[in-house]
Amino acid sequence: MTQIHTINNYGTATITRHDALLVIDMQYDFIPGGSLPVAGGDTIVKPIAHLMEQFFAHGATVVCTQDWHPKGHRSFASTHGKNPYDPIHEPGIGPVLWPDHCVIGTKGASLHEELPAHFCHAIVRKGYTINIDSYSAFLENDKKTATGLSGYLSNRGIKRIFVCGLAFDYCVHFSAVDGARAGFEAVVITDCSKAVNSPATSVDDAITDMEAHNVRFCASADLSF
Repeated sequence: MTQIHTINNYGTATITRHDALLVIDMQYDFIPGGSLPVAGGDTIVKPIAHLMEQFFAHGATVVCTQDWHPKGHRSFASTHGKNPYDPIHEPGIGPVLWPDHCVIGTKGASLHEELPAHFCHAIVRKGYTINIDSYSAFLENDKKTATGLSGYLSNRGIKRIFVCGLAFDYCVHFSAVDGARAGFEAVVITDCSKAVNSPATSVDDAITDMEAHNVRFCASADLSF
């Protein structure tokens, strides 16, 4: 499995008002102790909080996303009487089933309290359609239903998006790819993202797909304000 910090290829970047920071799914259920924990997810909360403050202070746009599932969502293993991480191939669902997570109104669905929400211009909620999952901040998994984020960013004059959060191989991956498809220059901040690593090839597959869509990679230290 590729170590994601080794793929940085974007170089340095100065943040301007034409940039946006997309903070993906930094919710308690994805943090260690939650129902679908991403290893090391707690270690990127403070670095992301710092980035949010810096982007906001320098006139850039900050958007947070939340997984926002109703009870009995089709992506939940319990809905099917199966085990978490069992494979499934169903329109809008898969490739694996998940533990119940980010159920609307629960603590697990809340953004981490150390994220400075007052520096966030908008929050995009996704995955609330019971029979369609939504990994991407831009499109649900049917690849037809838009969240409205593309239009929002375009109306704010955004040209480039920096994507970070949880998880690198799923919601960060698909958000970056769909952002690039929507016409934005897309860059993933690797040291502010962590991966699920399920199935075993998920990280390498995500990197291959992102590279095929001209997504680039950087570290937070490559950004200047």
